Amino acid sequence: MEILKILMKLSTQEANLFFELTWALQFFANQRLKVLPSIKTLNEYIVCPTQEKVKVRDALYKSKQLIDMFVEENPQEFSQDKLLIVSNWKGYVKGDFYIERFLKKQAIFVSNDNQVYGVCGLHQGFDEMIDPADLPFLVHAVLLPFLGKIVYDGLFQAYHIQFGGGIRGNLKERYMIAKQNNRVIESFESQPLSEQSKTQLLRDWEPEVNDLYERAKHLKAGSNYPFTYGAAFGLVKASLQFAQVVVSHSKDLNAMYKSLKKVQRELTKAFTIIGREEE
Repeated sequence: MEILKILMKLSTQEANLFFELTWALQFFANQRLKVLPSIKTLNEYIVCPTQEKVKVRDALYKSKQLIDMFVEENPQEFSQDKLLIVSNWKGYVKGDFYIERFLKKQAIFVSNDNQVYGVCGLHQGFDEMIDPADLPFLVHAVLLPFLGKIVYDGLFQAYHIQFGGGIRGNLKERYMIAKQNNRVIESFESQPLSEQSKTQLLRDWEPEVNDLYERAKHLKAGSNYPFTYGAAFGLVKASLQFAQVVVSHSKDLNAMYKSLKKVQRELTKAFTIIGREEE
């Protein structure tokens, strides 16, 4: 569990930088919008209650032009690198998210529109704030790009709702679909690899699978052999035909289903034959 806590959050230096920037931006927004008129200094804002900061945060992200104004005026005299980080926050994503699981490097957030995000904690990993037994956990949050990662803005609001097996299963399947299709968003600052690019990174198994199939074609069980031999050989050849379709890089789903149905037929035949065997 300690490894999870170390890897599921930013480094202390990164987290300190994030809060330096986000509190400065929110304080600037409060000065312009007067959400908390009694707050006069940045230090006063930093120590004000979380529920008060949420009001300012919500007002800020309704007005993206405030981010541009902050960057242009640069009231804290930040470096250009820091201002670029803040400017990128115009690409925020705000809404309700189900925290579906904890991974070593991030927590998995699933949105209502089926987007799946890998999100890092700040000073704390999510497993330090949420008991894994309480997953999935519904929160309202703002997701922001930060140093090539995705973080939340430190102010998520929790909905204390328990979910049944149906919803848990649905969320798990949404995550697995996104994972299988390389759709887990881990950064707003780069695009996922194209299908062609992913294929170029993979080992080319096609020659070896084709060779295995050619060798398997010679597997035949005559009338002198037990029926189970024929069942096994048929299943091997059907499985290799399915593998040929998969490694051909065509991603022809119809061909995959067709060959997989043949595997299913051979498997059913094998179960039937074994079921007829007597001790």
